[in-house]
Amino acid sequence: MPTPTYTPLATVTLASTAATVTFSSIPATMRDLVVVVNGKTSGNQFTGLRFNSDSGSNYSMVRMYSGPTSNADTRTYGLLTTGDTTADTFTIAQVMDYSATDKHKTFLVRSNITANNTAAHAVRWANTAAITTVAVEAISTTWAVGTTFGLYGIVS
Repeated sequence: MPTPTYTPLATVTLASTAATVTFSSIPATMRDLVVVVNGKTSGNQFTGLRFNSDSGSNYSMVRMYSGPTSNADTRTYGLLTTGDTTADTFTIAQVMDYSATDKHKTFLVRSNITANNTAAHAVRWANTAAITTVAVEAISTTWAVGTTFGLYGIVS
């Protein structure tokens, strides 16, 4: 079996604050997608992924975070992490089989808020459409200047 390779698809570094960074026209030629976020938010609010502009309650998740604490719920976005105003948050989300049209999409999240928290989430997007757009959103807040976003494809 060949070794999987990360292929850079797009990167963004914010020169001004923004509530959302959107990656669009994603080619259907990779196996998985990886979203990487490194930076701060202007408020200690949740951040999330939204696929193909879907804002319905179609994102189910279970999460574990330092404490130890865990919970499960459904949202209008796939939870990434809780933003932080004082410390960088480093988050990686891997979206499996994003271009398949015969199954719901799932993604795994690993995040670390330098000051106080680590978390892991498993999220399901209840939709069989191929993902062509990924919005990385700061819910009820904004991403800070200098926050970086990367989108990678994994080929095998």
